[in-house]
Amino acid sequence: MSVVAAIQMASGPNVTANLEEAEKLIKTAVQQDAELVVLPENFAIMGLTEVDKVAIAETAGDGPIQQFLSQQAEKHGVWIVGGTVPIESNVTGKVFGTSLLYNSSGEMVARYDKIHLFDVVLEDSSESYNESETIEPGDEVVVVDTPFGKLGMAVCYDLRFPELFRAMADLGMEICVLPSAFTNLTGRAHWESLLRARAIENLCYMVAPDQGGYHKNGRETYGDSMIIDPWGVVLNRLPHGTGVVVSNIDLEKLRRTRQNFPALQHKRLSAGSVIQA
Repeated sequence: MSVVAAIQMASGPNVTANLEEAEKLIKTAVQQDAELVVLPENFAIMGLTEVDKVAIAETAGDGPIQQFLSQQAEKHGVWIVGGTVPIESNVTGKVFGTSLLYNSSGEMVARYDKIHLFDVVLEDSSESYNESETIEPGDEVVVVDTPFGKLGMAVCYDLRFPELFRAMADLGMEICVLPSAFTNLTGRAHWESLLRARAIENLCYMVAPDQGGYHKNGRETYGDSMIIDPWGVVLNRLPHGTGVVVSNIDLEKLRRTRQNFPALQHKRLSAGSVIQA
């Protein structure tokens, strides 16, 4: 059995201040015996404009945000998922929304670039988002072996695309980490329902840290960071405010559940078996 933590923040445009806050929350998680700590999307910067993250983009493997994550992992002897970090792409004016996994020695062992980009209009709140203007999408499904089980990596808007999670399940995923910055409107409508659905469909744990609060750019994020078990039960959550959500991950329970309720083995349809009338 392992202890995992999801960190909830309300990040702003000041990278230094955000990293200081993240450091305090990582320490709090460690004090609660967390062995895997997951930070939210945009933990290091929630800029006043979308291009602010492009201005601080880091080269893969180097930069103050990546150094911070490596140092924190090594200092506390824990594995850390660095929410998302803006990593340079080959496209001028764009970055990758990159989630990075560091082991307890401070080594970067996995990288996931957010695949699905949030280009939407929310009429009820007069909000609009166009992540593709500043973010280059990734195209690789990532599942990595860890001491806590096979860990799948996804980010925020990915949650709405069940085929990604099934692809991770096909690669053996047992735990999925989902750093997020859900809007308040979409969070109220869909956050818990989608998280529990992905856990149930794939008989996996979901560790979902979210941004939660009011940001200097005028945006409000939903919060309600939570950890969910393979049966869709919410093990712990933080509805509001900055803080840490901690829970046990029991792989033996997961494997018993999959053995007794082998839905993943009962799949019959594939893309090639669908006939269009």
